[in-house]
Amino acid sequence: MRNSGEGGGAGRAWAYVRSAPGTYVWLGILFVTTVALHHMSPEFEADFLRQRSTNIHELSNNPVRVLIASAMWIDGGFWWPYVVLYSVFHAQAERWLGTPRWLVVCGAAHVLATLISEGALLKAVRDGMAPASAVDTLDVGVSYALAGVVAVLTYRIASPWRCLYLACVAGVYTVPLVTGRTFTDVGHFVAVLIGLACYPLVRGRGKVRDPKETAVAPRG
Repeated sequence: MRNSGEGGGAGRAWAYVRSAPGTYVWLGILFVTTVALHHMSPEFEADFLRQRSTNIHELSNNPVRVLIASAMWIDGGFWWPYVVLYSVFHAQAERWLGTPRWLVVCGAAHVLATLISEGALLKAVRDGMAPASAVDTLDVGVSYALAGVVAVLTYRIASPWRCLYLACVAGVYTVPLVTGRTFTDVGHFVAVLIGLACYPLVRGRGKVRDPKETAVAPRG
């Protein structure tokens, strides 16, 4: 006889996944690409990712392709931490905003933060503050989109906790910018600002919809 508690837990988990389809489809893609990376030699992997990187060289030649492709790979090969991060932040934002608005936040943060940070790097190269080889640097990943979503969730939290959450977000992304000042630190900080600037998208959004409602909704 099946344990009803286990069945109920599995049902709730599946309902949660169904309530944020974009989040978990993206996470599934990242799983497949991460497995693929584990089957590549280190030399081939570096060259493979560089061709899908949003570095200055690739952005100059294939901007649309690399802006999309770079968000489908994780540099480093650790997938499980993203299951937690996507479930805590992306899934909550998608359930709250709806998939189209969530995608707008992700896209805006990923694209604009990439272009601004790489623009800053290009200026540094031209001013002699960064080596010329920086135009081919490896820059793939999903962290800019994640930073934007983390920031937009500020508006989901009720006062007075909203101020505390925003202070934590600001600290997490400002300290590296002040101490490290790399182009990725600039990108993360910009992505947070973009997420906060997405306030017009959150107007009129009420409670996060209950996954149970998704699971038991009658057929039309």
